Amino acid sequence: MTTHSSPAPLSRVIVEIVGSPFHALVDPTDGAILAAGFETPGDPEAASLLTRLAKLDPVTAARGVNDQPLESGATAEALRAYAAGDTAAIDHLPVRQPGPPFRNEVWQTLRLVEPGKAVTYSVLAEMAGRPRAIRAAASGCATNLVALVVPCHRIVRSDGGFGGYLFGTDIKERLLAHEHRFTDARE
Repeated sequence: MTTHSSPAPLSRVIVEIVGSPFHALVDPTDGAILAAGFETPGDPEAASLLTRLAKLDPVTAARGVNDQPLESGATAEALRAYAAGDTAAIDHLPVRQPGPPFRNEVWQTLRLVEPGKAVTYSVLAEMAGRPRAIRAAASGCATNLVALVVPCHRIVRSDGGFGGYLFGTDIKERLLAHEHRFTDARE
């Protein structure tokens, strides 16, 4: 008789970044980050990450999240290094999020925007190979489940304004300042 075990629950990594707790939900089977973001006053435990994941990948979200956060491992180490000023430390962390082809292209392109640099939605669309798809590029930012690692915070409005950010424009501004400060120090 063959028995099948249920897939392991997702792991949670919590690291303080720019003065706010940052949560990453990680698949322990392959180390891919499936959802990530900051705690906010309206979401103090970042529970919305699992809710957002469930909308796009209900089977994976149904695995739940382990109660005990991970203190070590590649994700925790890279996030701590980023928080300490190594803004490139998160560049090669594996991520996985479901979406249509162009949205996946936008997410891949976001990872090419260098820390300390901000580009507009129109530049992002151009970088993704569809210069006229500015709204689709913006939608890719808005639906990004893996904030920070897929750096939608590096996208600004054409007038130079910060635009929106799911976790608040204050955090977006602090992230850009953090990256700018440490990127300038390297140059």
